Amino acid sequence: MAEFNPLTADANLKSLADTGKNPLEQYFRQPKVYITLPSKGKYYADGALDIPETGEFPVFAMTAKDELTMKTPDALLNGAATVSVIKSCVPNIVDPWELPSIDLDAILIGIRIATYGEMLDIDTKVPVTGEDKTFQVDLRKMLNKLVTVDYEDEISVGDFTVTLRPLTYKKFTETSLKTFEEQRIFNTVNDDELPDSDKLARFAESFQKLTDITVAMMANGIAKISIGDTEVTNPDHISEFIDNVDKNVYQEILDHLDNQRKKFVIEPMKVTSTPEDIKNGAPETFEVPITFDQSNFFA
Repeated sequence: MAEFNPLTADANLKSLADTGKNPLEQYFRQPKVYITLPSKGKYYADGALDIPETGEFPVFAMTAKDELTMKTPDALLNGAATVSVIKSCVPNIVDPWELPSIDLDAILIGIRIATYGEMLDIDTKVPVTGEDKTFQVDLRKMLNKLVTVDYEDEISVGDFTVTLRPLTYKKFTETSLKTFEEQRIFNTVNDDELPDSDKLARFAESFQKLTDITVAMMANGIAKISIGDTEVTNPDHISEFIDNVDKNVYQEILDHLDNQRKKFVIEPMKVTSTPEDIKNGAPETFEVPITFDQSNFFA
């Protein structure tokens, strides 16, 4: 093997600089992980996704700028920070606002693995004793579970065939923000300084808005309704149908959507207590919720 010659290397870098190309480009970050998407690339708008020939998406580690972005509270709340980091770390997702919500956790886990490694520390308190404990989660196992689950996007309800789609990240974020705001208002019912009449009015208004949000989210999750040879894809017509359909039809669609959502929920970690903890009153086993809180997930 030829010996490294700093003079030759320096000349090569200078040659690249003379062409206008950044001579440091060869030192830029490279993909650390390759992942498949739970959606298998379905449900994206045209131009929102560039699917590699292998079907596996390269994932880069976060930059220092990405880390700072994930610590900006307002940008986290409205989804802008997450979108920015996904564009940086998974460039094949051209428009992250259009990604289906079922892909989100898998993508975030991929970015976490690429940046910090496969193990995630989870801090919790032991039930009864209240002792602080730290457990490790293998993110690879979690990712493998997510990418092997199938989203069933069709259901027959009476004479109808309903074709479903996961909410886009944009719709998911908008709905979450609306729900958060209405729940905040809803909680003012407990404000002792408000007159009872005002409490009742606010309660009724917020309850109605939360109901409207739930129904609208259902309508947004429907791509098409077929009756015989008739196919309805107009969002306004679908929304009107959901507003006026028989309760049993609505409930069947809602139950199916809820079952699909549960498939992509990260299951809690099951923990076995130590003999000492059990002696102090802790249960033999307990569950630790795994939440992707950006304040620690990307810390």
